[in-house]
Amino acid sequence: MRKTFVASVVTPLAVLLASSTAFSQTASDGKVRIGILNDQSGVYSDFGGKSSVEAAKMAVEDFGGKVLDVPIEVIDADHQNKPDIASNIARQWYDTQQVDTIMDLTTSSVGLAVQALSKDKKKITINTGAATTDLTGKSCTPYGFHWAYDTHALAVGTGGAMVKQGGDSWFFLTADYAFGYSLEQQTSDYVKANGGTVVGSVRHPLSSQDFSSFLLQAQSSGAKVIGLANAGLDTANSIKQAAEFGIVQGGQKLAALLFTLAEVHGLGLEAAQGLTLTEGYYWNLDDKSREFAKKFFARTNKMPNMVHAGTYSAVTQYLKAVQKAGTD
Repeated sequence: MRKTFVASVVTPLAVLLASSTAFSQTASDGKVRIGILNDQSGVYSDFGGKSSVEAAKMAVEDFGGKVLDVPIEVIDADHQNKPDIASNIARQWYDTQQVDTIMDLTTSSVGLAVQALSKDKKKITINTGAATTDLTGKSCTPYGFHWAYDTHALAVGTGGAMVKQGGDSWFFLTADYAFGYSLEQQTSDYVKANGGTVVGSVRHPLSSQDFSSFLLQAQSSGAKVIGLANAGLDTANSIKQAAEFGIVQGGQKLAALLFTLAEVHGLGLEAAQGLTLTEGYYWNLDDKSREFAKKFFARTNKMPNMVHAGTYSAVTQYLKAVQKAGTD
């Protein structure tokens, strides 16, 4: 499956690059620059963060450090989960630093904003950190690619597993922005299509610290499953506080709709008891994934999640496309 997926993505990337500068066999300014723009200080900093930057640098090193006989440079910045800051950084990168592509873009509102700007600039974005399917739906652009995972995959994966296990009534605790809305809607649709019901939902601000009132509403709803349509520290704090309220012990189940195994280890197995999640990459799947994880761990002191692996893959495929098209 991986080989088929990679092949299907390289071709449109290469065609798009070739169409922008026909027959040129060199980088436009003597260097290929890749920007990693993500959350490095906030609620999603462990999800992508500086570790995604290292994943990108690993991909460049494994590619040989050059493409079209010019060096490859990786630069990065913290968008602080704010679309306006992200757009300003991206605009500066494109206009003054000759950045050729921007990747990661954790936080869906950021991913959508930068993808829209990149369309105007005719620059490629590869979203490895943002989740909303709007990136390839109503906000799709010819220059935007979505890698690794999206809210549809998460909804079908975790939602499907829970419904099959008898979790046919849901209450959602949802992050109050584009990603949360998308994840709640798609999971709700899937649950209902398979005979389940949604008894209610509540929305919380991004980077909340106190989830007690939201969790009490979920607990009192009587739903069999509490769907956490959030991510990062918001999910971790939701799970910790749910354990304090004895929600799982009381018979309800938690569905972490965007959470990784690395975050489970950080949370602790006691707090994570009874948790169901879906992840698009597992570092211990086979020999190749273990080899990559070993190299990644040596640089970051953590095992890679799907965003880190997705960023490595996206950088690699972008460079292959540049090489094949003969232009950045």
